[in-house]
Amino acid sequence: MLLLILGVALFWAAHLFKRFAPEARAKMGSAGKGAVALALLVSVLLMIFGYRMADGTFFYGRTPATVGINNLLMLAALYFTSPGPKKGALFYKMRHPMLTGFLLWAIAHLMVNGDTPSFVLFGGLGIWALVEMSTINRTEPEWTPPAKGEIKKDLIFVAASVVLLFVIGAIHTWLGYPTFG
Repeated sequence: MLLLILGVALFWAAHLFKRFAPEARAKMGSAGKGAVALALLVSVLLMIFGYRMADGTFFYGRTPATVGINNLLMLAALYFTSPGPKKGALFYKMRHPMLTGFLLWAIAHLMVNGDTPSFVLFGGLGIWALVEMSTINRTEPEWTPPAKGEIKKDLIFVAASVVLLFVIGAIHTWLGYPTFG
């Protein structure tokens, strides 16, 4: 469990470094991008290995209802993390579509994974998304939404999200984590 906690903590630190220590990040110059990228890579590896190795209390599991809701939330998460909200006509005024998608991803996974390692991983990453949105809003209060796009772009990205959902579902199933009921 320690590797998992360290991975989540490093993920938080790498993402929030620029927001909480802007002077220190600015002093690093372009080398800082590499350092942050390396920290994120290490955090993801720690989370993967930590999650696979972690033991913990089991509280609840999948049900047909939670699997269905999970898949709908994942479809929305994939759409929000795509360029669709910024290029389309439906959600172009949404300030944090990618972080919203990330939060939906975390909630969806918590619906079907009710054990301690999942609470640490998905709960920790979901809380990070909320903290990141709040921090951005506080440190950068001025924001101008992009120009309204065409509904056609929304439809294209929704279709791409459906395809991606099935690809990700197939990969999860191949890895031993069936995603469809």
